[in-house]
Amino acid sequence: MNVHGVFYFFWYTMRMKLISWNVNGLRAVHRKGNFDDVFKKKPDILCLQETKAHPDQLPDEVRGVKGYHSFFSSSEVKKGYSGVAVYTREKPKKVKYGMGVLKFDQEGRFLELHFKNFVLLNVYFPNGGQGPERLQYKFDFYDAFLEHIEGLRKSGKKIIFCGDVNTAHEEIDLARPKENSKNTGFLPEEREWIDEVVRAGYIDTFRHFHPNKKDAYSYWDMKTHARDRNVGWRIDYVFASSNLQNTFKSASIMSQMFGSDHCPVVLDLK
Repeated sequence: MNVHGVFYFFWYTMRMKLISWNVNGLRAVHRKGNFDDVFKKKPDILCLQETKAHPDQLPDEVRGVKGYHSFFSSSEVKKGYSGVAVYTREKPKKVKYGMGVLKFDQEGRFLELHFKNFVLLNVYFPNGGQGPERLQYKFDFYDAFLEHIEGLRKSGKKIIFCGDVNTAHEEIDLARPKENSKNTGFLPEEREWIDEVVRAGYIDTFRHFHPNKKDAYSYWDMKTHARDRNVGWRIDYVFASSNLQNTFKSASIMSQMFGSDHCPVVLDLK
């Protein structure tokens, strides 16, 4: 290995950039040019949610990006719905496409990648709208997911999970907390689940670095042009188990990245 190779090996093994983004349609983001834009940020791992496409519906340059291994989980219940994808420089040791619960797995909301030093879960958590049945589905998904990652953690794994959680945790995490206190996405029961996640030892990496930062959002309603006024919600997260805390370098929100009603969120590890 030459000097440049040694330097690259040292840099790559000691640093990692993870970007997570709800793209609200992968084909649309590609057409707008924003798919290429996010790769210009040089992520080591890129996690996408709400891809709304099966791999065979994607152009070759989206299905396979040079220098990356790509994995997709798509909805089996209807087309143009849900879906997640992961692009990673390092080839994972193992990939799982569901939690093993049919009613959740068939919606294409989950990818689990096992790497040497941690397990990554890219998840598009359900929206609780459209009535009580769907809200209960969201709660059931939440409970099943936490049980799943606790099983991994208790087996000795280090955990990173990211994605659109579809809930703002605290009042600081949305622009209009009082007006939304009875709306899904900010219900006490939804927020309590995130409390439970934190109590279990998972760290909201953005709040770890920015505990009091206001007006930091990752989602804005497009119909009301809310992004122009920054009337938003922080519902996209990167959580990590506490046994990874000493590897955290920084966390941020890429609020100037457009193409979706969400923007990417970032965790840098050292």
